[in-house]
Amino acid sequence: MASEHDEGKVPVDGAAAPQDASGVPQGASGVPRQDPGTAAAIAAAEAAGPQSGESVRVDSWIWAVRLIKTRSQGATACKGGHVRVNGDRVKPAHSLRVGDEVRLRHEGRERVVVVKRLIRKRVGAPIAVQCYVDNSPPPPPREAVAPAGVRDRGAGRPTKRDRRDMERLRGLESLARARRDAETRP
Repeated sequence: MASEHDEGKVPVDGAAAPQDASGVPQGASGVPRQDPGTAAAIAAAEAAGPQSGESVRVDSWIWAVRLIKTRSQGATACKGGHVRVNGDRVKPAHSLRVGDEVRLRHEGRERVVVVKRLIRKRVGAPIAVQCYVDNSPPPPPREAVAPAGVRDRGAGRPTKRDRRDMERLRGLESLARARRDAETRP
């Protein structure tokens, strides 16, 4: 008979440990096993999180689950209207609850996540991913993004003609026309 301590070991007959459809090893009860370090980090994050019924600030939560790099960027995004909770623009101190949908526009991409767990402290990426359900649209393929004009090293400052060519390449022709019109006015 196998004990709790034998759960992570390969059986004597050479058969592999049971796995689910995604290949994650499972224990005797059918529950996916976690790395001991990850399990300890999850326990620490839950202990540092709010008690039942409490809430967390939206700027703090989007920072804690690693959607942005700094909490001040989160506050700035909220103030600028780039963060929406359940469709409404929110201030940085808005309280989040489990089940809320958070939409964040950051670095040219929109992230749509549903809150699964509330945390206050920043945690590692494997634990942060378990705190939300990501419903974001996939990022555009790299080929679809137009490459920026790159100048050769040592080529010097661009000439007026070079600048106009770069603006035309980037689709800023109207800006170039407005600049030319401003130069020709008396």
